[in-house]
Amino acid sequence: MRRPFLEVADIFHRHGAAWRAAHAGHLSLGQLKVMAAIETCRT
Repeated sequence: MRRPFLEVADIFHRHGAAWRAAHAGHLSLGQLKVMAAIETCRT
């Protein structure tokens, strides 16, 4: 199966750190954990 042109993980890799910084204090621990899991997922 071919890899899609763009995946959510790609967006998180490119913009996740800036987005988290912009929304600091407004994200739950659960949201941060989900973002981290998506960023590290290799499937």
